[in-house]
Amino acid sequence: MESIIILIFVIGYLSITLEHPLKLDKTVPALIMAALIWAVLAVGFHAGWFDVIDTYENAFSFSSGGVEAEHGFENTLLHHLGKTAEILIFLIGAMTIVEIIDLHRGFEILKGAVKTKSKRKLLWIIGVLAFILSAIIDNLTATIVLVTLLRKLIPNRETRLWYAAMVVIAANAGGAWSPIGDVTTTMLWIAKKVTAGGLIEFVIIPSIVCFVLPFLIASYMKPFRGSIQTEELEEDTISERLLSSKTMLFLGLGMIVSVPVFKTITHLPPYIGMMFALGVVWLVSEYIHPEEDFSKERRHLYSAHKALSRIEISSILFFLGILMAVAGLESLVYGVSAEGDPVGTLRYLAEVLQAAIPNQDVVVILLGVFSAIIDNVPLVAASIGMYDSPTDSVLWHFIAYSAGTGGSMLIIGSAAGVAAMGMEKIDFIWYLKKIAWLAFVGFIAGAGVFLLIERVIFAHH
Repeated sequence: MESIIILIFVIGYLSITLEHPLKLDKTVPALIMAALIWAVLAVGFHAGWFDVIDTYENAFSFSSGGVEAEHGFENTLLHHLGKTAEILIFLIGAMTIVEIIDLHRGFEILKGAVKTKSKRKLLWIIGVLAFILSAIIDNLTATIVLVTLLRKLIPNRETRLWYAAMVVIAANAGGAWSPIGDVTTTMLWIAKKVTAGGLIEFVIIPSIVCFVLPFLIASYMKPFRGSIQTEELEEDTISERLLSSKTMLFLGLGMIVSVPVFKTITHLPPYIGMMFALGVVWLVSEYIHPEEDFSKERRHLYSAHKALSRIEISSILFFLGILMAVAGLESLVYGVSAEGDPVGTLRYLAEVLQAAIPNQDVVVILLGVFSAIIDNVPLVAASIGMYDSPTDSVLWHFIAYSAGTGGSMLIIGSAAGVAAMGMEKIDFIWYLKKIAWLAFVGFIAGAGVFLLIERVIFAHH
C-alpha cells in the first residue's frame, strides 16, 4: 500500500516536469497530488494499513492508539500545513511589496543605474546584483525583482531568457551563505544547526566560486556577445519615474531587510516580520503622492489592492501543493531505522543512502544533485532529522551550500528557478539543455573549494 503513495508522488512530479508537452499548468498536478497523497494516507491510516509519524519522531498507529492516534494524525497534518503556510505567507508578503514598488516604478531607479549596451557588461551587473540582493532579501524575491528589471531592459524574449536563467544561478549562490538568503538556510538557522556568523564565514567563498565560474564561462558564449537592441525611449526614462519612486524602492527593500532583524530581536518566525513589513509599506503607499496633481480618481492605479491582484497566486498554490505532497511522504512510516525505531519515507531513504555510501561528503554532494529534482526544503528537513552533528559543524555548512546551490541545475530545483519559470515561461527542457551544465560546473567547483578549505586547510572533521 505504501507504494501507491509513492506512485502518486512520482506521477504527479512527472506531470509537473512535463508541463509544456502536456500543456497543463503545473499547479494542477501539484494540488491533485497533495490531496490524493493525504487522502490515501488518511484512508489507509484508519484502515490500519500504515502508521503515521510526526516531526518529533512520534509514530501513531490507529489499530493500537485509537482516539489518541487520531489526534496524532490530525496534529501532524496541521503541523505540516503550518510549516507550509509560514513559507507561503512569507512569499505573499515579499511578492506584494515587490509589486507595490513596481507600481510606484521604483525599479526604474535600478534601471537608471544600469547604463550599458554591452551584453557582457550587463550579464555581470545583473549577476552581481542578484548575488548581493538574494543574500539581503532572499533568492526568490531577488529573482522576481531582477526578472522584472530585465523585462524593462531587454525587449527581445530569447535574449532575456538567457539572462533570467543566469539570474537563477547567481541568486541561489548568493542565498546559500546568508541565513535569510534561502528557505533552507533559514531552516538550518532556526533549527540552531548553524549560526549566522559561522554560515557566512565558511560558505561565502564557495558561493562566490559557484557564482563567478558559470558567469565567466557564459561571458564568452554567443548569447552574451554584442550589444542590446533597445527601443529608442532613452529620453523618456526620467519622466517615467514618479515622485514616490525612490521612497517606495528604498522603503520596500529596507522593510524586507528588516525581517531577519525582527526575527533576531523577537525570536518569532520570519513570516510575522514579513507581515509587519508589508503593513508598513502598505501604510505609506496609502498616503504617498506619486504625482504632482494627485486626484482621487487616480489613486487606485497605485494602491496595494492593485499590487495584490498582480501577484502570481498560481505559484503560491503550486508551493502549497508541492510542500504538502512532500509532507505526506515525510509522514508515512516506511520501515524501521538501524536502531529499530519507525521512520518516515524520506528518513528511510537517508538511512539507505548512508549505508550505501559511507563517505558523508559524497552523500551531501548527492543531496545537492537531488535538490535539483526534489524540492530542497524537505531534503534539508530530512537531513536535520538524519544527523546529529553539533552546531556549525562542517556537515551543516556543506548541507547549506549543497541544498542552496544544487537546485540551480534544474529550473524546478529551487524557488528562484520556479519563480523565473513562472514569470518568463522558461521551458524545462530548454533550461536542461542550455543552462544545467553551467550550474553543475559552478556547483562542483564550489563544493571542491569548500572541501579544500574545511578538510585540507583547516582540517576539520
